[in-house]
Amino acid sequence: MTDNITTKSHKPDFYAYIVEDGGEGKKAFWTKVGIAYRNKDGKGLNLQLIAHPIDGKLTLREPAAVEGAHEGEQV
Repeated sequence: MTDNITTKSHKPDFYAYIVEDGGEGKKAFWTKVGIAYRNKDGKGLNLQLIAHPIDGKLTLREPAAVEGAHEGEQV
């Protein structure tokens, strides 16, 4: 996924991932589905999704926590 969904000039505060169970003995599968920015007042987030989770859980991670990780890898 590219950052072409970014509406601000700076990096997003969080990346949004769908996390799916990899099965018995396997790592979870992470798929990037959007970005999030902190509100100016710091009391919430604006979430911009390019896909909607059907199953699994939605996880927000700071960019520094996922730099160098690729889709499908556990972070």
